[in-house]
Amino acid sequence: MTRILPWVATAALALAVLLAGVLNPVRPASVRTDALGPDNGEPVQDYLGRAGVSLGERGPEPSWALVSFVEPVDVAAVAALPGDLRVAHVLFRVPIDRVQTPLVTVAVSAHPEALQRAPLVAAGRLRGPAAGHDRAARIAAVSADRLAADCACAVGIVVRGTGEQLREVATASQVRAVEALPSDAVAGRFSVRPLLPEHIDTVAPGPDDGQP
Repeated sequence: MTRILPWVATAALALAVLLAGVLNPVRPASVRTDALGPDNGEPVQDYLGRAGVSLGERGPEPSWALVSFVEPVDVAAVAALPGDLRVAHVLFRVPIDRVQTPLVTVAVSAHPEALQRAPLVAAGRLRGPAAGHDRAARIAAVSADRLAADCACAVGIVVRGTGEQLREVATASQVRAVEALPSDAVAGRFSVRPLLPEHIDTVAPGPDDGQP
């Protein structure tokens, strides 16, 4: 009898662990894979195609979407876009020939002044790391100066609107693509990568041998 007890105890322990797993399952990690924008290395035409499909699928429920521009625009042009969309983020990137400049994303409130002040906010974020004399510091400093001067440097915006509103903004001449997420996507739980104006054939970094 004493030889059997250890096996009984082991079996009982295994059963207890199994029941604990069934009654108290491990909750899945809160990870969302929603993303807006093209993948690195993706052909531009492929991205434009799937962005168009996503836009056609949206109905009356509001959705988050990425608007990418043909050329960088200023915030006045953003404010003048059709569709009466709620602009939530502005993505700034100062265009300098053959220079990879930093992408700065600025959240804006619904107040019109927040959108107007967004370039100054972006410039302020670049002022901190701009100290120094290396190339990266010079690029940051030049970018900050141009943003502070209200340059045409917005390469994309994240907006929220109905399918009808999003399709209306897609008709604007300065808009290159509008990609929409499903209506159940949660704010702050998706990544954003703009389709840059210099992305012509493939989404890939351009040359970075110019002078700021």
